[in-house]
Amino acid sequence: LEDLEESGTTLKANALQKARFTHQKFGVNCFADDSGLEVYSLGGAPGVYSARYAGEQRNANDNIDLLLKNLEGKINRKACFKTVIALIIDGKEFFFEGKIDGEISNEKRGDKGFGYDPVFIPEGHVKTFAQMEPEEKNAISHRAIAVKKLAHFLKENAG
Repeated sequence: LEDLEESGTTLKANALQKARFTHQKFGVNCFADDSGLEVYSLGGAPGVYSARYAGEQRNANDNIDLLLKNLEGKINRKACFKTVIALIIDGKEFFFEGKIDGEISNEKRGDKGFGYDPVFIPEGHVKTFAQMEPEEKNAISHRAIAVKKLAHFLKENAG
């Protein structure tokens, strides 16, 4: 039940920090992930600081409100969600990344999901993640892409 420190400056560093903590503490093969939203016109922000963009209270609504405020007047609203999974097996480290491109809506839409889901519209779609049924979102999300890569690796290297 311990909070795992996330002091890295990249998603990869945070995922690895969490995986190493678990591997060292329990001595088991494990994986951990970190995810973030990158908005291109904001220089990649909030990025690795997505969960605490509006402060250490880690409030999703505050984060979205600050994001929308920072995007006021910006024409380019393109963004992407990224997930990096760090896997440690027998002391060896492996990484799997998932990314989905999209854009940030002008307002919150939908009540499903979490985090920035109410303002992220995946490329090729008209609904935000928060308007999608979980099955629809989970089939295309950045996490789904990373997990599929992880599963493929484990299947190919089992034994």
